[in-house]
Amino acid sequence: MATQIWSSTIAISATLRREGEAAWFAIHIKARHEKKVDTTLRSKRLETFLPLVTKIQRWSDRKQKVEFPLFPCYSFVRLHPSAENLLAVLRTPGVVRIIGTATDPLPVPEKQIEDIRRLLKMEVPYWEHPFLTTGRRVRIRGGCLDGVEGILTEMRSNKTLVISADPIQRSIAISAEEYTLEPA
Repeated sequence: MATQIWSSTIAISATLRREGEAAWFAIHIKARHEKKVDTTLRSKRLETFLPLVTKIQRWSDRKQKVEFPLFPCYSFVRLHPSAENLLAVLRTPGVVRIIGTATDPLPVPEKQIEDIRRLLKMEVPYWEHPFLTTGRRVRIRGGCLDGVEGILTEMRSNKTLVISADPIQRSIAISAEEYTLEPA
């Protein structure tokens, strides 16, 4: 197992060295280990992004606000292209793998990370949506979400903007009725 991780890491590291810049990567994490992995990676001085949403959890005797991962079993880490950083992530308890092909991790576009952060910061109502690969790509113009990009869907004259994290194939959607849209 360690030999497989190491040989994959060497191949990944060689590919990343050509690019030379730090990039965001999605990591697959064991169920219900997201917050612990995030804390551990931060303690290793790695930049992470674990999108969290607050929901009201109901028990028989009480209600409480609890933070849950927006994308269960996934988080994001910004890595500089080095074997040490890749090994630091892969050897973190709870990390299953870095999302990518057999030899190369797939970087998450910086724009997608920014759009998800902005959406959560503005507390815009959203819902989970199936991942889309086809549709008209648009950008919001004006308002608190100016510049956020996604795929426009329309059902019975209701406009919905689907915002995705491509490598993990997870999406969330917002109502785009009040926003001015332009082709991206």
